[in-house]
Amino acid sequence: MMVIKNILRVWLHELHEIAKDEGILIFLVLLPIGYPILYALIYTTEVQRDLPVAVVCESPSARARELVRKVDATAEVEVAAKCADMAEAEELMRRRDVYGIIHLPRDFEKQLQRGEQVPVAVYSDLTSMLYYKNILLAVTNVAQDMNRDIKVLERQSNISRREEEVARMPIDFAEVHLHNPQGGFAAFLIPPVLMLILQQALCLGIGMTTGRYRERFRGSVVPLSRDYRRAVPITIGKVLCYSTLFYVMALYMSLCMTRWFGLPQMAHTADLLVFFVPYMIACTCMGLVSGFLVYRREDCILLYVFLSIPLLFISGVSWPGVAVPSFWKFVGAFFPSTYGLNAYVRLQTMGATLGDIHKEMWAMTIQAACYFLIACLMYWQEMRRSVGRTILT
Repeated sequence: MMVIKNILRVWLHELHEIAKDEGILIFLVLLPIGYPILYALIYTTEVQRDLPVAVVCESPSARARELVRKVDATAEVEVAAKCADMAEAEELMRRRDVYGIIHLPRDFEKQLQRGEQVPVAVYSDLTSMLYYKNILLAVTNVAQDMNRDIKVLERQSNISRREEEVARMPIDFAEVHLHNPQGGFAAFLIPPVLMLILQQALCLGIGMTTGRYRERFRGSVVPLSRDYRRAVPITIGKVLCYSTLFYVMALYMSLCMTRWFGLPQMAHTADLLVFFVPYMIACTCMGLVSGFLVYRREDCILLYVFLSIPLLFISGVSWPGVAVPSFWKFVGAFFPSTYGLNAYVRLQTMGATLGDIHKEMWAMTIQAACYFLIACLMYWQEMRRSVGRTILT
């Protein structure tokens, strides 16, 4: 009974420390509430449409004009300027009035009539890969469509209507974007980023609290209080405090954020409630262990913030997991986000069940157990070094 009371006192003491420190409140409350909204607002348009491009069409033929007209009609790009030469188009690109150039050669029609391949040059501003993707996709689709028309025209005198249809589309296919029908960037990026924000904010908050303790209690991470006398109750109380707080934040992100911004929401609520238990505990225990590396409040920012982008790549969500080197896979195994991001994407975006993510669940459970034991050992050693300190009431 005394152990339970001790755990509850540690829990309440940690909540009190959070509530009275503005810096900790920013990382533990405002950041997980506001940061996802900022991300979702930035990527709310999902896809890049009507990207302005310049066209340099040196051919006076009707077929060249048709290609330009069809490219302009695509959803990906908009012909914002028709230039007389490449120098004029390059100047527009330097001024960032356009983000790409499409060049059609002077002998465009003659080469087609001779049965030769015609090179259509595409130049793109590579400050964003989306610019290149849009321009290349628009030109490629129009070129393939015109290729089919040209083949049909060459055989038109000897074929029936049905043969014409087959000639245009020898192999019929339907393009379906699984789990992301609109092909949007928000549906692809925001769900895993939400889970990464949870881990990052949790570690930042715990690190700020640890740094505050070190500044107040002569370098010790254990407050001078009778409630902080045994390692296991201290660890359990801290885990309950931070994991329950962020459990609420996780439900806010997964249920409210996805609904407000139209993100994929295919997971069953019961599955999400179970999934967040090992993920939050693993993140909290890792934060407690890594908090021993923090000696000033500001250290946690240097320690955790720069890790967000590498962890996103290592997880295999934004970069193919099969292409991640073995060394970095080994490094990623120490972070709950590696398994949490993949499990959450499969639940929320692909409609998986808990049975489908059992490997990730077991991995996060093992991480939580290991980090919990390490945290208990580190608090025990910290208390041994603190023997003889004055205990405050």
